[in-house]
Amino acid sequence: MTTADMSTEAEKIHAEIAKLMGETVKLSAETGKLAAESAKLAAESRKLTRETFWYPLAIASALVGSVAAITALTVKYLFT
Repeated sequence: MTTADMSTEAEKIHAEIAKLMGETVKLSAETGKLAAESAKLAAESRKLTRETFWYPLAIASALVGSVAAITALTVKYLFT
C-alpha cells in the first residue's frame, strides 16, 4: 500500500467516523425528545386518572345541592 492509498483510506475512515458521530448526536436528540414526550404523556395520564376519580364526586355534589335547593324552595313556598 502506498502513502497515497493509506491517506485516502484514512480520509474515508475519518469521514465514516464523522458520519457516525453525527448520527449519534441525531439519535441522542431524538431520544431526549421521546423522553420528554413520554413524560408529558405520563403527566396527562395522571391528570385523566384524577379527573376520572373527582368528576363523579363533583356531579354527585351538584346533584345533592340541587335537590337540597329545590327541597328548600318547595318547603318555603308550601308552608309559608
